[in-house]
Amino acid sequence: MRWLSVLVFFLVLGCVQKGGDEMNLTGKKVVMIIAPENFRDEELMRPKEILQGYGAKVVIASKGVEVATGMLGASVPVDLDISDVNVDDYDAVIFVGGSGASTYFNDTTAHEIAKTAYEKGRVIGAICIAPSTLANAGVLNGKRATSWPSERKNLESKGATYVEQPVVVDGKIVTANGPSAASEFGKKIAELLGS
Repeated sequence: MRWLSVLVFFLVLGCVQKGGDEMNLTGKKVVMIIAPENFRDEELMRPKEILQGYGAKVVIASKGVEVATGMLGASVPVDLDISDVNVDDYDAVIFVGGSGASTYFNDTTAHEIAKTAYEKGRVIGAICIAPSTLANAGVLNGKRATSWPSERKNLESKGATYVEQPVVVDGKIVTANGPSAASEFGKKIAELLGS
């Protein structure tokens, strides 16, 4: 019976030591840019939960609304209008997908945010159809990326190498193909922020 107590002790000790290695993003700030309506709920919520779970502060930005509405019915308070986003304030900029994300495809403010974030070496994320905003801003030229299948031709026409994987990391750019990849997308962003 004594050996069982010793075994449990070492198992618990192993878990405690492993927990000490866990990522700590305290002090990191992330802005997640969502459409005013029809953003994809889990593409916002899952990465947000993951990043906050590691201690990052997450700010929600959108365009012209105080509350944004998701495709699945989520109502999310907006902290900041996209026109007020200052890239210098953030360690990562994430563009959330969903059908409403097309509102940023040709939005000069969104393009400026993406380009500035890239030039300043920030972590940049885009999921679902949102990688087209990055492509249209010129940020994916020469990069490996993925997206919802509808955006493949646009990404390739803007110089990206399209990769059929749920999540693709190229340097500090993380792209993902849709809702089923939302958790992995959040984890990859967290890893880059923690490295």
